[in-house]
Amino acid sequence: MQLHHREQGQGTPLVILHGLFGTLDNWQTLAKRWAEAGHRVISADLRNHGRSFHTPEHTYELMSQDVLALFDSLQLGPETTLLGHSMGGKVAMHFALHHPDRLARLIVIDIAPRASSMEHQDNILAGLNAVPLAQLESRQQADDALAQHIPQPGVRQFLLKNLYRKEDNSFAWRQNLSVLTDSMMAVGAEISALQPFSKPALFIRGGKSDYINTKDKLYGIPALFPNSQVETIVDAGHWVHAEKPDEVFELVDAFCKS
Repeated sequence: MQLHHREQGQGTPLVILHGLFGTLDNWQTLAKRWAEAGHRVISADLRNHGRSFHTPEHTYELMSQDVLALFDSLQLGPETTLLGHSMGGKVAMHFALHHPDRLARLIVIDIAPRASSMEHQDNILAGLNAVPLAQLESRQQADDALAQHIPQPGVRQFLLKNLYRKEDNSFAWRQNLSVLTDSMMAVGAEISALQPFSKPALFIRGGKSDYINTKDKLYGIPALFPNSQVETIVDAGHWVHAEKPDEVFELVDAFCKS
């Protein structure tokens, strides 16, 4: 089983991994810009997300193996840059630590390698699971159901991008909701390794986000990624790339060409 992916542009490869409940479409605008700037951009849907396969297991080791299979299938060489956001950032860190010979550099957006509590996802999971798919007649009804648990319109719109109509005109989620609901502990797991990743690594954090804190910057990240730098984008939250796309574009483009 191979990850669903989209490829555009020519040049040095840049592979993009989305976050929890996301899809490669979340990165389409920036992927197009990087492709136009001279990169071969490959955006992928991680397992149990988007149009990729559904499985009962959802761990960083398995997701890293999926990425390795994609690298092999596309014959991506050691000049490749791997970028991941949030859960995708942890996949990217795991991959870099266990397959350092396959990468030239690593980019992680707003996530640290430490274990993290997933309690902040409780309302999102409650909302998603409360949507009555079998009785659903419109996207507005789905939004109304989500709103009982998720007050932020932007978060609801992000989640509703996963809602689609099947051939029989009924609604379904693209993500494997039941497995993801049961896998929150695995999603919050720590990323660790016996040996650090010594190649260049760029961590981009949102100034309004606490996913990367001072302790992470001083100790957690350098312990595993000694050749790393942390850049903060002021006035951005966890979805840094959606809130400040120009800044993220410039940081990534410059780092890939350095």
